[in-house]
Amino acid sequence: MRRRLIALALSALLPLVTRAAIEPYPPSFHARMVQTHGTRLYVRFGGKGPAVVLLHGFGDTGDMWAPLAARLVRDHTVIVPDLRGMGRSAHPDTGYTKKSQALDIIGVMDALKVERAALVTHDIGNMVGYALAVQFPGRITRWAAIDAPLPGIGDWDNIIRSPLLWHFNFRGPDVERLVRGRERIYLDRFYDDFSADPKRIDEQTRAHYAALYAKPHAMHDAFEQFGAFGEDALDNQALLASRGKISMPVLAIGGEKSFGLTMADDLRFVATNVTAAIVPDSGHWIMEENPRATIRLVTGFLAQ
Repeated sequence: MRRRLIALALSALLPLVTRAAIEPYPPSFHARMVQTHGTRLYVRFGGKGPAVVLLHGFGDTGDMWAPLAARLVRDHTVIVPDLRGMGRSAHPDTGYTKKSQALDIIGVMDALKVERAALVTHDIGNMVGYALAVQFPGRITRWAAIDAPLPGIGDWDNIIRSPLLWHFNFRGPDVERLVRGRERIYLDRFYDDFSADPKRIDEQTRAHYAALYAKPHAMHDAFEQFGAFGEDALDNQALLASRGKISMPVLAIGGEKSFGLTMADDLRFVATNVTAAIVPDSGHWIMEENPRATIRLVTGFLAQ
């Protein structure tokens, strides 16, 4: 009896620190290719009510958001694209500045007849999210930005000097030849180095994304996302100077073992109404490491 009680107690703790492997989207979701801004994005969408757009970053695709989307679809219209050149979206040769990719997302909203939406973004999704919010403030109601800085903003010049971020400048034909066929090795480096505990990112998750990033042109286009950072920095500085700070509510979420409260410090350079939050016991990979806390923070913010 005592052993059974101990086992039950331990099983109750497991959801706090682990998650199932890649989860499918609920059957109520639809998926299709959406023509937008000279390319085609793979978009999952479902539900009714206030719209929310979820944007992923590098090392993930829109698949990362499935547990959050399953919760939000109860009372929201949920829109989850794969970014340009990533996941199941098309692979154009150009257009990887985040200012340009913001137009991709506006095109998706237009195609789905969504006038206004909240934003939830992670990693490179943050960069697209800022470019979207500052260029189209009337169409974004609020923004939850998770665990990545904005090029050219705040402490960016010091951030990019970190040896951990050598991948920002790791690109070119020879680099692509080095990584080809070794996508899993390359991605494991990110999951291992930027998580609080690499064991939280399970084998199925790693294999799933390695297969997607091994598709033709996928890694090339991922490198293009990083290669645009120099232009992104100039764009962000110009947008801030010309448009001023955005005024919509912003929730700046950092992983406890990653950006933490510095997320809010960074976003206060571009936004006037910023609230800080932390995903506890998590590094950068918030939906893989602590989805319950992430979902709780995001849904609470969207309900305000």
